[in-house]
Amino acid sequence: MMPSAVRSACIDIGSNTTRLLVAEPAGDGMREVLARRMFVPLVGSGNGAIDPETVSVLAAVVAAHATVARESGCDRIHTVATAAIRHASNGEALCRAIRREAGLHVRILDDAEEARLAFAGAVGTLPAPPDGVVGVADVGGGSSELVAGTAAGGVSWFVSVRVGSGVLTERLVASDPPTAKELDALRAAADAAFAGVKAPRADFVYAVGGSATSLRQLCGDELSPRSLEAALAVVAAHPVRDAARGLSLARERVRLLPAGLVLLRAATEAFGGAAFEIARGGLREGVVLEDFAAQRAGS
Repeated sequence: MMPSAVRSACIDIGSNTTRLLVAEPAGDGMREVLARRMFVPLVGSGNGAIDPETVSVLAAVVAAHATVARESGCDRIHTVATAAIRHASNGEALCRAIRREAGLHVRILDDAEEARLAFAGAVGTLPAPPDGVVGVADVGGGSSELVAGTAAGGVSWFVSVRVGSGVLTERLVASDPPTAKELDALRAAADAAFAGVKAPRADFVYAVGGSATSLRQLCGDELSPRSLEAALAVVAAHPVRDAARGLSLARERVRLLPAGLVLLRAATEAFGGAAFEIARGGLREGVVLEDFAAQRAGS
């Protein structure tokens, strides 16, 4: 039997935010020990490469997260990277820099792995495994994934698009707050990203990712097309600094929220207009739950 105190950590290098989760097993699930985040935007670097200064900053942030994890009694640290590094021309060089600085191997997830782990984290942190088909929308900074499957069988369908909140913000938003024309452009781009995508009918639908988890104060736990449009009106009515203060969110997150909101709205339409519940877990939780399952299987 696996010792109950064994801990696992995930450092998730996203397109906008690098996050740390340290967790310990709790039955077949997990219990969060601590979580940390640092905003390190990796999109908009130009020429398909992440600039050298950002590489240095990111390596230092990952090293700091690793130190926190080790000080928390965790020697199983999984480092994963998503769309920004997956599509960067110098992604492998960045991973080498992290290995030199932090002593960690970076696992670059492909879109199928990213979808599978986000689904596993969303389903695996529910109070009880749901019966029926589960849909998950993971709107990130550099890509967005729609996933469907079951708690018992895992993922049976997914779609990944190379459009996320960071990508759309860098491409289409220059004003603070966004102009009506820029908001229309965001909506059009989100609709185009999911044009023709029709997800399987789902009995339960969940949203994961930074945009979704930032919306509880504005929308509660349920993200419907109407509540998402109402939240967009609130966020876009004020400069980032003022909106961030009013919502008690980081400025970096608020700057990306308009794009995240329109992508989530487009995702609800792909799932037939169903309202998303904000999930308790996502990619990071999926990584540590996978590690706990591997430990149990090997014990």
